[in-house]
Amino acid sequence: MSSPHVLVVDDTLVDRHVVSMALMRHNVRVTAVESVVQALIFLDSEHDVNMIVSDYCMPDMTGYDLLMEVKKSPKLAHLPVVIASSDNIPERIRKCLDGGAKDYILKPVKIVDVPRILNYI
Repeated sequence: MSSPHVLVVDDTLVDRHVVSMALMRHNVRVTAVESVVQALIFLDSEHDVNMIVSDYCMPDMTGYDLLMEVKKSPKLAHLPVVIASSDNIPERIRKCLDGGAKDYILKPVKIVDVPRILNYI
């Protein structure tokens, strides 16, 4: 079986790197982009992504916006989406989970969070 492919979406370089490195330590192939628009363009052309891990707070479009775009697309709706955020806001967490996110993980994402994330693939 080939390694799972995870799309990491985060506008902050350090956070993209931390999540990517944590996933790669678990033999996961990672593509990292810095915006929702870049993620949607990538997903439109790439068909082997198994999961999306997205930051919530980003300029222009949020991780929730990405989640909604993914869930309304017949081509993408099957993809599990995990939202990561440094904000522990119960209403936001509920909104994401009710919108179809598999999980909401508090940043910083740590190595111990990776099995929990990969459980959704």
